[in-house]
Amino acid sequence: MSVVAAFDFDATLTDRDTVVPFLRRFTTIPRFATSLVPHAFSLVAVAARRDRDGLRELATRLVFTDRPVTDVEREAVAHAAAIAGSWLRPDTTARLNWHTEQGHRVVIVSASYEQYVRVVAERLGDVGVAATRLDVVDGRCTGDLLGANCRGPEKVRRLDAWLRERGLDRAGITLYAYGDSSGDRELLAAADHPHWVNEPLASVAPTH
Repeated sequence: MSVVAAFDFDATLTDRDTVVPFLRRFTTIPRFATSLVPHAFSLVAVAARRDRDGLRELATRLVFTDRPVTDVEREAVAHAAAIAGSWLRPDTTARLNWHTEQGHRVVIVSASYEQYVRVVAERLGDVGVAATRLDVVDGRCTGDLLGANCRGPEKVRRLDAWLRERGLDRAGITLYAYGDSSGDRELLAAADHPHWVNEPLASVAPTH
């Protein structure tokens, strides 16, 4: 039976949030705050609901609307270099490396933006990516997400789509999953071997 290991990204493979620093590459905090003013009502509404998906959609619209995707990809490469250079957790990165050494399929399933997660995944080896995507038309970002923010139940849907593209399904694999937050609950619930990584993982390989 095939083995697949699915990893969350922020605070699971990394030691911090990576989304806000990426957004800061395109705007200053004062400028971003000013751009929020016309959207104050929407912001209050999504904050009151603790709607993280709504917040992600709003931030994406404000930062990326009509921005050339080449600009985004250029900054994604620089951001990924910073992440790979000093922001990766040694324990979970070692666990990812163990899975690849065993010949397991590995995929990062993340609400972080696909542009830079993909570059980090390439640095980590033969690692797939299912992450939050920017909608792009004629070389420019529309300001919308392509599909849903990849968190909560969407992580399981995106994982299933990734598996189908490779001729697999969850019924025919052994699934390991690694996450750290409420946005990972559904992914971990779907796994045969779920691992919460709020505490450092042991440096040794998994025992099952």
